[in-house]
Amino acid sequence: TPSYFVTKEAPARISSMCRGTKLIVVVRDPVTRAISDYTQTLSKKPDIPTFESLTFKNRTTGLIDTSWSAIQIGIYAKHLENWLLYFPIGQLLFVSGERLISDPAGELGRVQDFLGLKRIITDKHFYFNKTKGFPCLKKAEGSSKPHCLGKTKGRTHPDIDQEVVQRLRDFYRPFNMKFYQMTGQDFGWD
Repeated sequence: TPSYFVTKEAPARISSMCRGTKLIVVVRDPVTRAISDYTQTLSKKPDIPTFESLTFKNRTTGLIDTSWSAIQIGIYAKHLENWLLYFPIGQLLFVSGERLISDPAGELGRVQDFLGLKRIITDKHFYFNKTKGFPCLKKAEGSSKPHCLGKTKGRTHPDIDQEVVQRLRDFYRPFNMKFYQMTGQDFGWD
C-alpha cells in the first residue's frame, strides 16, 4: 500500500523493529499514479467530482491542491526525505512501475539482486495479457493456472483534460528531478 511510504510515522516504527530492514518501493509516473488513484476511487464512488476539479485549489490560477491524497502521494522526494532520516539509501530499492509492466523479469531481477537472492524469476515466467495491459505469471506457485492481476487492476482511465495533465507534469517536474537525484535513478517521467 502507498500508505507506508507516505505515512510520517512509518519509517520510525519500522526502524525501531529492525534497522537493517531492506525496503522495496514501487513508484510510477506521479501523474499517471494520480489518475489511477482517482479511477479506483471513481469505481467505488461514481458521484465524486471530476479529476480536474479535485486537482486544483484554484483552476484559474493553476494552484494544485497538494492536500488531495492522489496528488500528495506522488511527491516522492518529500516522502523519501522522511525515510532517509531512519534508513540509508542503500537499504531502499526503487522499482519502476512502468518497467515492471514492460520488463517484469528485469525489474524482478533487480529485486532478487537487492535481496541477495539467486535470480530464479526470468522472462520465461511471464506472458503479456493484452486485455489487461499487464504481464501475468505463467504459473503461480503450487498452481497449474496462470496468475494475472485481479478485477480491480488495469481499469480504463477516464479522459483527462490535457491542459490539466500538462499542469501536473509541470508541478511534479522539480520533485521528480529531486527524487532522481536522491535515488541516483532517472525514471524518465515527463
